[in-house]
Amino acid sequence: MSSSSNLLFFLLCLSLSISLSSGTQLILVNYCNESIWPGILGGAGQTSPQDGGLHLNSGEETVIDFPDNWSGRIWGRQGCCFDDTGKGTCETGDCAGLLNCKGMGGTPPATVVEMTFGTSKSPLHYYDVSLVDGFNLPVSMTPVGGGIGCGVAACESDLNVCCPSMLEVKRGGRVVGCKSACLALKSAKYCCTGDYSSPKSCKPTLFAHLFKAICPQAYSYAYDDSSSLKTCRASRYLITFCPPAK
Repeated sequence: MSSSSNLLFFLLCLSLSISLSSGTQLILVNYCNESIWPGILGGAGQTSPQDGGLHLNSGEETVIDFPDNWSGRIWGRQGCCFDDTGKGTCETGDCAGLLNCKGMGGTPPATVVEMTFGTSKSPLHYYDVSLVDGFNLPVSMTPVGGGIGCGVAACESDLNVCCPSMLEVKRGGRVVGCKSACLALKSAKYCCTGDYSSPKSCKPTLFAHLFKAICPQAYSYAYDDSSSLKTCRASRYLITFCPPAK
């Protein structure tokens, strides 16, 4: 076979492998000074990879494959202790006392990474970091490649340091989480419900402005879409817990 034929054959195989590939990879990295236990929850009708939960030591990373059209959320749990059967508790983000969340969401407050992946025919992905359920850990989601226009969704600062006292969640005398105003005050105005259930009627509150000032790349309240929702076509994304200071 000539060199030109070899090249043609190689390009044909490469094209075929690309066309057959599908799904999206997430690389989860723990840069926190302690262990964390990421929780994973698929949207309605979606599976939850890793049975919904896993453990990452400080400095550890893992790669997880997600199918086309997957949507869901990922959050970090901290201060967890599980027995050999996978039952226990977490200081923040707990999912019914289980290591593997198995379709259970995390108990607020928790910093949440939300995403909806596209397909090979409609490859645009949507993702964000949300403080609507409050805050427990800094986290970011960064595309690996993807081209122009791909943004970073993040809350890279430690909101626990400057959390208003009425929103603080303490364990052993230290602040481990910062509630959302909705969770703390249980008011339609802060929860964007009832008479405040539309973008026109639900406006950012004092607490939302505080969250936004500290974490401008994250959702500070339910309708904070314009500056917080990111789009990209990358095939891989890096989710970093406790991102290093830039």
